[in-house]
Amino acid sequence: MSVIILGIESSCDDTSAAVTKDGILLSNVVASQAIHEAYGGVVPELASRAHQQNIVPVVHEALKRANVTKEELNAIAFTRGPGLMGSLLVGVSFAKGLARSLGIPMIDVNHLSAHVLAHFIKDESNAEQPEYPFLCLLVSGGNSQIILVKSYKEMEVLGQTIDDAAGEAIDKCSKVMGLGYPGGPIIDKLARQGNPKTYTFNKAQIPGLDYSFSGLKTSFLYSLRDWIKEDPDFIEHHKEDLAASLEATVVEILMDKLYKAAKEYKIKQVALAGGVSANTGLRNAFHDYAKRYGWKVFIPKFSYTTDNAAMIAITGHFKYKDKDFASMDLPAYSRVIL
Repeated sequence: MSVIILGIESSCDDTSAAVTKDGILLSNVVASQAIHEAYGGVVPELASRAHQQNIVPVVHEALKRANVTKEELNAIAFTRGPGLMGSLLVGVSFAKGLARSLGIPMIDVNHLSAHVLAHFIKDESNAEQPEYPFLCLLVSGGNSQIILVKSYKEMEVLGQTIDDAAGEAIDKCSKVMGLGYPGGPIIDKLARQGNPKTYTFNKAQIPGLDYSFSGLKTSFLYSLRDWIKEDPDFIEHHKEDLAASLEATVVEILMDKLYKAAKEYKIKQVALAGGVSANTGLRNAFHDYAKRYGWKVFIPKFSYTTDNAAMIAITGHFKYKDKDFASMDLPAYSRVIL
């Protein structure tokens, strides 16, 4: 008998629903929220209201594209956390209501582990999947972690940021330059036209496998302030080189610690996940390290880098096989590590 899972993702500002059948992705629908661009960041109250407007049509469209009725569902997987509490509550409440009405089990999913397991989404691309154990560099606006993945349910955080995340640092530097929000795609585009060796920024020397990006952000801010004193139009004249140098510094910080972890744990299967995994410079660095050190690298499709329900549904599929279900009184949570 086939197992059909509906996945629901609402941890931040994207409302998403996906359907899998026996672990094969049938649909993945995402509704993004453009309203936050005017504020230079996600406004939690506006995000939760938009989720309320989007969740019913998004779920309806996901079922329609999958050619599945709600009565055919075996379980509903949902993002329980971490994320914005107001946004999470919309998805959690909807999942509870629909699961109760259909008399089927719920499956709670950790948003971060789902990003890692996005590599196991099976679709028409038939991409190769990593074998356990493997290392995963999870980088996003809110997280920068090196994770040792032993199985779908056993993950160990080897190192993580002690302050800002890589994506957060990039967004803030983009905002300082007046480039807009979200900063990641803008910096990426500009960096392709610039020289990454033009400017040098601070790289914090943190022991072990942990990261720190606050020093880089401060170094960028102070350097920019000094350069603008000499040339008020400095940013406009040098934005490509600034973007390229910023990106190169972030990538170097990330890859130095990842290489150290791979060497220490003697692992050559290395995966990339999270929103920042869409960055061209970081993807190129993965391919470069693969050639230099014999790594076998796994880089997700662009559609699986940002928040999406496909990764929630595939995680739900694994948990369903273990009959790892959630109770109706399970609350959402805003902060947690793997």
